Amino acid sequence: SAPLLQSEGGKKKSGHSKASIFYGADEYLEELKKKYAHDHEIAALKNALPGESDPNAAGVAASNDKMLKVEKNNENRSHKTNRLFPTPNKPDPMPKNLAFLFTKITPEQMMYMWNVLTAIFVSQCTMVVLYCVALATFPDHWWTCTLTFGIPFAYIAIQNIYIDHDVMHGATFPPHEWQRFLTHPFADFFSLPWEEFVLEHNRHHASTVDLLEQGEFGWDPEEFHYALQQWAGPFAENWYKYLLTVPWIPVIHFFGLNDTGSLFALEWWCHFPDEGTGGKCNKEFWSKWVPRRIKHNAFVMSLW
Repeated sequence: SAPLLQSEGGKKKSGHSKASIFYGADEYLEELKKKYAHDHEIAALKNALPGESDPNAAGVAASNDKMLKVEKNNENRSHKTNRLFPTPNKPDPMPKNLAFLFTKITPEQMMYMWNVLTAIFVSQCTMVVLYCVALATFPDHWWTCTLTFGIPFAYIAIQNIYIDHDVMHGATFPPHEWQRFLTHPFADFFSLPWEEFVLEHNRHHASTVDLLEQGEFGWDPEEFHYALQQWAGPFAENWYKYLLTVPWIPVIHFFGLNDTGSLFALEWWCHFPDEGTGGKCNKEFWSKWVPRRIKHNAFVMSLW
């Protein structure tokens, strides 16, 4: 049976699901509310996005911090373009053939997604060990061993970031604390911790609701990527300008200017968290954010 499909009739099963023999769905749901209360920054930013907010984050108030709110005027319009902040065009009444697109993810499905992400990490570590064994066993076949390891590893690394993205949107917090370290440790030599990865990507969605208008509702951490594609204007009249910028896109990605890369982490850390009242240090900078960054990158470095 498909693990992401609800049981017949949508009946809720009690106790532990097949998704996790160590964690019950009801327990996970209660933990989600506590985690949103602790990571109120994530809750505030997700609640500011267009569409329905996460019901588990409903108890968190809106933030006045620049990085955690949508920048718009009193008329709900963008300071940059004067366009209205969008509202979701959800069908009402809902057609049966579209209902699945708007179905909320269940706790069992959230745990299943984290189990898949954990399996990817275990697979990556296993492949590294097997590569070492292969090189030791067949020292004269370096290219064969390397290609046999490298091509599948590149494929699974691509799937890793795809699933990171989907888990970040659909199942923000892991059932177990240790799982937050397993999300993208092979992406670069140092990177953003999981919670800040979630924050920066939701900052992107809050600021740029239309990909053709970057940073329409505030600073977008991914603006530079899109600038290389869009700064020259319409392609038909400016195609020669794109020859100067578009080739640099894979280069900046290689050097870490991507969501899970080192240069991107430095860019984000220069903007977050917001300063405190009167220009003072953010009250949670040393107590929450610095320890997370140290722990995450200590784990990353231990793997490398």
